[in-house]
Amino acid sequence: MQIAVPVGVVVVPFAYAITGVHNDVLLAAGCGLAVGVGLSLRMRERIGRSAGILVGAVAGMTAALLAGLVPGNGVMWIVPPLVALAVGLADGLGTSRLRGYRDAVVETLAMSTLIGVGLLPALGVGGLLSCVLVTPPTALIAGALTAGRAAQRSVRPLLLLTLGSVAVVAFAVDGVVREGLRGGRLHAEALLNAALSVPLAMIGIPIGVFLAARAVAVWLQPRLQIYRQLAEYLRVMWIPIGGFAIGYLAIIVVFAGFAGMLARFRSGAFSGAEDAGIGEWIAFAFFRALAQDYPGIVPVSPAAWLLVGVQVILAVGWALVVFAAVMSSIQPRLERIARQALQSTGK
Repeated sequence: MQIAVPVGVVVVPFAYAITGVHNDVLLAAGCGLAVGVGLSLRMRERIGRSAGILVGAVAGMTAALLAGLVPGNGVMWIVPPLVALAVGLADGLGTSRLRGYRDAVVETLAMSTLIGVGLLPALGVGGLLSCVLVTPPTALIAGALTAGRAAQRSVRPLLLLTLGSVAVVAFAVDGVVREGLRGGRLHAEALLNAALSVPLAMIGIPIGVFLAARAVAVWLQPRLQIYRQLAEYLRVMWIPIGGFAIGYLAIIVVFAGFAGMLARFRSGAFSGAEDAGIGEWIAFAFFRALAQDYPGIVPVSPAAWLLVGVQVILAVGWALVVFAAVMSSIQPRLERIARQALQSTGK
């Protein structure tokens, strides 16, 4: 749940913002959840959990973009970039270091399987098989771009991956040609289309995606470490800040009730409040606590303005005085954490 909830919260709204097709959203959510949860289970340390959330969310959002752009959810244009993206991010973040073709095969097969499992609800078994089939060319790309000289001289893994990649590309070319012939194209036209589209979809685009994902992940990795350092501070601040937020929300709810009661007994106290329910009054009180106008309801009578003024004074006072008191109460613990961090860095 610690991985699935953040990934789902990010991916599902993003997918619905791109497309209204529920199957595309299911595809994106399944891909993100499978990659995020699977990667975090493989890397049980805290960095593995955070990396799982990040890689899963990025994979899910990318799947949503591809599903929205590719008509009919063509797996040839969706699966290879997704697998290359996941492998590149995992390698760049340091959750797995690819030192040769064998490492590339293991990592690519793991990511392909995870993505295939995530695509099962939307694409069925065909999506899983497509993910497994792209393992040889993607592993060949990842191994060639990350392996050292000694690993590149290893003939056997390179030969097997090359033969497997050629077989997969040939299989994809045959499938695209057959689909073109069924669509009414001439054989030469269908063959030319397959000869251009298949290498681009299975080799050209994955190379660019892998390099970009790995470069971005390498750049992000040291900058994401700051969140690990902030975790201790957030654990200290969580309960006091939560208490402050509860009090602030209580002010909003109480004054929403006061305003609703005033409008009930003084019909002209507010303009636009004739049919207002508790939801509208809470929204009104929320905006007024921030010293902002609420467009639907406007105070008119002196009693209404007095009520609004008292709420603003209490809300601002709570934000300034109580928040300052909260921070003062936890300041010694924050300083102790800072000293411990400096001592650990010195060691």
